[in-house]
Amino acid sequence: MQPVMASDTSKEQVPDKVGADLNAQRFQMLEDIARELAGDVVFPTSFDTAIRLRRELQNTSLPTARIAKIVGLEPLIATKLMQLASSVIYSPNGTPTRTLQDAVSRLGVDLVRTTALAIAMNQLLRAKDLAVFLSLTQALWDHSLRTAAAARVLAHTYTRVHPDEAMLAGLVHDLGAFYMVYRAAQYPELRARPDTVKHLIIQWHESIGVTLLNALGLSEEISNASIDHHQPRSRPVIVRDLPTIIYVASALDDAHSEWMDSSMGPGISDDGVVREDFAALLTEIERDANEMKTIFS
Repeated sequence: MQPVMASDTSKEQVPDKVGADLNAQRFQMLEDIARELAGDVVFPTSFDTAIRLRRELQNTSLPTARIAKIVGLEPLIATKLMQLASSVIYSPNGTPTRTLQDAVSRLGVDLVRTTALAIAMNQLLRAKDLAVFLSLTQALWDHSLRTAAAARVLAHTYTRVHPDEAMLAGLVHDLGAFYMVYRAAQYPELRARPDTVKHLIIQWHESIGVTLLNALGLSEEISNASIDHHQPRSRPVIVRDLPTIIYVASALDDAHSEWMDSSMGPGISDDGVVREDFAALLTEIERDANEMKTIFS
């Protein structure tokens, strides 16, 4: 009798689905997501702190000392706020913040909530089950930070939209893609073939993202800005409102194609043209994007 070999538990053993079976699994994921979005959206555990903080800080007239006390209970968020307040983005003259209350006073309650959400998104991508999607999640995170930085600069330069609102809209404009990667990781067959879900994410992340943004309690303006943000506009693009800011900000990221294949994304072919039109801003955007990546990653 041959000895029984111990099974290798270090690698996940799943049926190798291909063709129609694999397509069925992908569309099962979409059906499951649609069912979830039709009811009460259940966010990943990593979003708990961000959602709780948003609820606690709904009152924008809370005294700065009270906000600092609430945020101080979350050491990671408090640390990131201190770093952000002292960064070149919010302290161009290099004046550091010495206390959390000073940081909150400089940044404001909206940016406190944005920081909490940025940390939640980054923690979500670090989840163990998402390891097989590493190249996609890294490209998504980098694109989100670059879009957020570009949106802030565009709002400040061309519009009356508050730069911090634009930055938040840029940060979350692809939230639907984050959520779809998270849900794909729940299916062993899709974890075994991570590249097979990319096309679905590109097709569906915008509509799914709008529902998620509404469920998170973000403003209608921010939710609407994420609608069709990859659809090309006629040239020249005039930056006047938040939806146009997000379209241009996303297109200005020359690394965008790392997660949006040009053969799938309808607006990607126009990105080079957009970068030519707004080339004067690229140095400032790159500086702010690198600063945000240092702080939030």
